[in-house]
Amino acid sequence: MSNIDKATVAKIARLSRIKIEEDKLELLADELNNILGWVEQLEEVNTDDIQPMSSVVDAKLRWRTDEVSDGGKQKSVLKNAPNGEYGFFAVPKVIE
Repeated sequence: MSNIDKATVAKIARLSRIKIEEDKLELLADELNNILGWVEQLEEVNTDDIQPMSSVVDAKLRWRTDEVSDGGKQKSVLKNAPNGEYGFFAVPKVIE
């Protein structure tokens, strides 16, 4: 089991550019040690006969037809534009 101390937490915080108060370093060290303990427990699980990316639920994606359309919202989108011409946003010329 790995053991993270206050110095290691301070180094991680400095490398991450995160400011952590001195009195919270011990608490964070304990939390990180608990997390690593859970990870070590997960490593003990035998996953030899488990397919990668398998799920406990046999779910299938619902397919929809792929239809090309313009969305039918051109007028409502251009209603928000300060200036619209020929069905497009009109912007001032920026290159002379």
